[in-house]
Amino acid sequence: MTASEHALELTQVAARAADERSAFDLVALDVSANLPFADVFLLASGRNERMVLSIAEEIEDRLREDFGIKAKRREGTDNGRWVLVDFGDLVVHVFHEEDRVYYGLERIWADAPVVELALPEEDAAGE
Repeated sequence: MTASEHALELTQVAARAADERSAFDLVALDVSANLPFADVFLLASGRNERMVLSIAEEIEDRLREDFGIKAKRREGTDNGRWVLVDFGDLVVHVFHEEDRVYYGLERIWADAPVVELALPEEDAAGE
């Protein structure tokens, strides 16, 4: 299986929203072959708790504005160290940079294909 077109669209919009809030180390993984409840995990990092919360909030706002969807579930907003936002086909993980290294989701999902992200800096570099 591969991620649905809808999940890939959500991922691109969410990644751009995160990038606009200065998220770094953005990685999208196609987990559709291994999970029945999601197609893509989007991982992003922030340098501090406030930044993590801001990134997650911007992603939620953008997906609501562009697609009219709300998060089904949200966890981690009390501490701002690892915020998980579940949109169904897309699950967003926004980490404090230290927690991302500690939990190592990229290591756990190392066999999942990487979804290419079309971010402004990447577009400009390719021209």
